[in-house]
Amino acid sequence: MSATPAWAQDAEDTPAVIVVTGEGLEETPAAPAYATQEIRRERLVAAPSGRIEDALASVAGFQQFRRSDSRSANPSAQGATLRALGGNATSRAIVLLDGVPMSDPFFGYIPFSAIAPERLSSARVTRGGGSGPFGAGALAGTIELTSADAETLGAFGGQLLVNDRGETEASATAASRLGDGFGVISGRWDRGQGFWTTPLADRVPASARAAFDSYSVQVRGVAPLTDSIELQARGLAYRDERTLRFDGADSSMEGQDASLRLVGRGEWQFDVLGYVQARNFTNRVISSTRFVPVLDQRNTPATGVGGKIELRPPVGDTHVLRIGLDYRKSEGELFETAISAFSGAVTARRNAGGTNTDLGLFVEDDFTLGALTLTAGARLDRYTIRDGFYTEADGTGSPVIDDRYTNRAGWDASFRGGALVRLGGGLSLRGAAYSGLRLPTLNELYRPFVVFPVTTQANAALENEQLEGFEAGIDFKPAETIALSLTAFDNRVKNAIANVTIAANLRERQNIDEIRARGIEANAAMTLGKVAFDGSLAFTDAEARGTGFAAALDGNRPSQTPRWVGSATVSYRPAARWLLAATLRHVGAQFEDDLETDILPAATTFDAYAQFPVTGSLALVLRGENLTDERVFTRNQGGSIDLGVPRTVWAGVKLGL
Repeated sequence: MSATPAWAQDAEDTPAVIVVTGEGLEETPAAPAYATQEIRRERLVAAPSGRIEDALASVAGFQQFRRSDSRSANPSAQGATLRALGGNATSRAIVLLDGVPMSDPFFGYIPFSAIAPERLSSARVTRGGGSGPFGAGALAGTIELTSADAETLGAFGGQLLVNDRGETEASATAASRLGDGFGVISGRWDRGQGFWTTPLADRVPASARAAFDSYSVQVRGVAPLTDSIELQARGLAYRDERTLRFDGADSSMEGQDASLRLVGRGEWQFDVLGYVQARNFTNRVISSTRFVPVLDQRNTPATGVGGKIELRPPVGDTHVLRIGLDYRKSEGELFETAISAFSGAVTARRNAGGTNTDLGLFVEDDFTLGALTLTAGARLDRYTIRDGFYTEADGTGSPVIDDRYTNRAGWDASFRGGALVRLGGGLSLRGAAYSGLRLPTLNELYRPFVVFPVTTQANAALENEQLEGFEAGIDFKPAETIALSLTAFDNRVKNAIANVTIAANLRERQNIDEIRARGIEANAAMTLGKVAFDGSLAFTDAEARGTGFAAALDGNRPSQTPRWVGSATVSYRPAARWLLAATLRHVGAQFEDDLETDILPAATTFDAYAQFPVTGSLALVLRGENLTDERVFTRNQGGSIDLGVPRTVWAGVKLGL
């Protein structure tokens, strides 16, 4: 009788280790064929402002509608776009958090203050139209945010900071292994009196600082169902209150999101996702001449429901095939009251809303032939725009307007394809062409608004925006510590939705012929010992084309689009858990309006971040925003100006890394 070796017996009896990641499926081999850039956790958590939009601004081409961040902008103006494709506060780029679209179902803005950088493991930005999951929103590109797992976060972490205006930022995260899975709960609370957005010479007794008070709580759990299938659940609740320009000019946004995701990494890979979102927005408009309320947007409830099914069947080592469908339904309505600036009496009560849906079918295949990778994908969308209405009653409740809009539906197809060839020595060439689609939001279709003295009308007849574009690039990575890339692109948005001037102080959302953006994007990342450099630069020649009322903007640069945008960060790690970093950022001049009458001058800011270990896992943190106190114009409407964040210095402590 022979004895069984002890090591063999132990190996046979030891259960297989189950590893869960809390992430989606791995990126496909052809992902680098598109202009893709990843921001790792170290950069996200070291943003000098502590805001996710500041971290994303390190990517060449990323842009919000306005230069303000999520402490001093009206929430409805927080649209995200890429490549200077312009906009009207609605996002032309899709932002996904753990695979879930984050855009507001009614307005299309991104609730940036609800997305805490310290919860994330990475952010991946792909510029150019997308035809994969949720591709109907990826007109200008895709921003994928991934939550960090328990191992990355540690058992407990947090930070508490205060700035030179007495404002505070507090966050905490607790993570734990739960069997073979893990659970995470995190919270963040930001509050402060804010800074003066109104220039000193223009302030009146009613002028107010940009006060803010926001919280965000996220709960997340990941559990294995088998050795290759994991279940992910996430819940997010947040509220953000802000004051802009005048006492009483208060706005708020809030949301409650929940999602379930099933990810299979076996021979037949799959990603099944479902989510529901409940959102709301309020806003009070104050007269800039009499300084009393003139509009109360008291309630804007909206709901987003959707999901996706993606399947990757085994088709051989040289192919990665993706087949799937996704669905998104957005419904909501607004309730607002117009008030006389002279008598304080109600002059009108308005109610508007509708429902948009999109069902997309997509297929994409990556084919690897040695050093060459080819990719091609197609997407077919069935969209509906229905149940649209706008009603208005006078102060006595008598009906004045009762518009019911005809339901619409249709099919739209989009495609993308590309090639990536690795030439050796770290050198790669890539090229891609693509098309894309974006439905008008409920806000664009049905909600008029006023930013005194300009009134902007909605337009229930808006058509879908459609993008066509191509690009070519070169990547050079001679070592793990050096990565350089250069991309040239040409993108056109046909039927682009813009705020078009149709009379003095009157604009309307209209489909103009197109917005064309051509440009160059450059990125560089280098690590030399303890010193690292990250830089990006984008030059974009953007031009609007229009006829009819839009003829006046023909040949103009789209509003809110600079030609030059660049940033450079130098960091130094003298020892473990130490970090010193400085960031120089430049935004070129841009116009507030479509007629190029109100200019926002170029601005260059200097930010800094420092982290010093004290003891154990405790560190001292210092942050500086706009340390040169650059005067940053964020709004200019006929000489009525708003300014961005002035010099601000933060100090505090951080537990965990």
